[in-house]
Amino acid sequence: MTESAITPPNAITAIRLSPSDNVGVARVPLSAGRRVRLGNLEVTLSEAVAPGHKFALEAIAAGAVVRKYGQSIGVATQAIAPGEHVHVHNLGMVASHQQHQAGAGYVPTVPVAQPRTFAGYVRADGRVGTRNYIGVISSVNCSATVCRHIANGFADVSSAFPNVDGVVAITHGSGCGMGGNGEGLALLQRTMRGYANHPNFAGIVIIGLGCEVNQIAPLLGTLQPRDEGLLATLTIQEEGGTRSTIERGRQLVQAMLPQANACRRQPVPLDHLVVGLQCGGSDGYSGISANPALGAAVDLLVAHGGTAILSETPEIYGAEHLLTHRAASPEVAERLMQRLAWWERYAALHGGDLDNNPSPGNKAGGITTILEKSLGAVAKAGSSGLMAVYEYAEPVTARGLVFMDTPGYDPVSATGQVAGGANLICFTTGRGSTYGCKPTPSLKLATNTAMFRHMELDMDFNCGEIIDGTMRIDEAAEALFELMIATASGERSKSELNGLGDNEFLPWQLGAVM
Repeated sequence: MTESAITPPNAITAIRLSPSDNVGVARVPLSAGRRVRLGNLEVTLSEAVAPGHKFALEAIAAGAVVRKYGQSIGVATQAIAPGEHVHVHNLGMVASHQQHQAGAGYVPTVPVAQPRTFAGYVRADGRVGTRNYIGVISSVNCSATVCRHIANGFADVSSAFPNVDGVVAITHGSGCGMGGNGEGLALLQRTMRGYANHPNFAGIVIIGLGCEVNQIAPLLGTLQPRDEGLLATLTIQEEGGTRSTIERGRQLVQAMLPQANACRRQPVPLDHLVVGLQCGGSDGYSGISANPALGAAVDLLVAHGGTAILSETPEIYGAEHLLTHRAASPEVAERLMQRLAWWERYAALHGGDLDNNPSPGNKAGGITTILEKSLGAVAKAGSSGLMAVYEYAEPVTARGLVFMDTPGYDPVSATGQVAGGANLICFTTGRGSTYGCKPTPSLKLATNTAMFRHMELDMDFNCGEIIDGTMRIDEAAEALFELMIATASGERSKSELNGLGDNEFLPWQLGAVM
């Protein structure tokens, strides 16, 4: 059973996600001695079980497979009696040896008869933005502070230029102290190129120090053309230092503002909407509520011609067979498996393995192994075919569901998606991530009602109603799909209202720092 097909029953105390599962998931705090009935099974809890955590529905022998979502999430490291809490003390990881039938489950998406539209900014190259920023981009960390000073001079820009969302500094901690022709520099340049070309920027100013490895000139020759006056570069050493560069930078931005302000939203097909899929601060409900709801919304988006980018390669480990099964071709499936093999080598090279995930916060929320986390994470991808696999920050040109190879660390992963062209981020969270992103708006989808209410000023959508039994997954998907369209059309996300997103540009750093 795929995750997007799971609709939890309207349970009061606990949930069993598949008839083959030998564990249940607590919906509310359950005390020791509590009797819990799920279908024709009834157990008495031998210890307290927190919300989102698992308990055994039957006797599980040491070494036996523990099943959730109808899939293996590991093996029992000791005998587990019915009613016992199942977590890190008695559930262990096993190597992922999934059966792969590349493309066997691929079914082409049937497009809707009348695709929806959103109100976006059409750029000179035909791409469409969901926001209208001016970007001040540093080539190297040495110019980062200058970029921030320039952007800070336009904190209230929207009062004079109401069609401009702001001036944002895109800075990072790299750009020098690296090989001049290695993988690390190529990846940084690809990421910067993606941001410099991003349709959510009406204009950009690129600023370097002058002597860095990551020179501006090679980047300029690879950028998409912009209208005259909407692309400029500065180097601090040529301008005579920081103060003169800041002053000149502000003059350049000031000259761009009237042009950017002249941009107007217009109706465009949803095939111009590219949504990056993220999950962070996951809990035991992530794979039950928010991720399946987002996956069902992705199916709607794809049927309307849009694109969704699934990422976080270490967090699909153990569930990759659900993606290769619906790959559009054997080559797409093989490309995904090659990226997973790279990650296994990469983790081993640094003395680790792919089960260093889940994080402490994930475990506190009820997730025990990376297999369990991955099965829930893949639910974000819905059920449509996997059309393409991209490396980090590569331009996404295919439509439909695609995969981009990224780390699991959310800011690094989302940076790659935005560089690839994502003009909206949908971010599921159970513990309460507050991630914001400029120039791309980020929607936060809560997995449970308690957290949504506790952090309501940061959460955009409550998927906890699925757990509460007051909303079905398909109903949540329809509402979320409408929210995605409204946000792409200019409605502010909570992170935007809170002023977040200025510090989340975090390119993946590979290679030696010298």
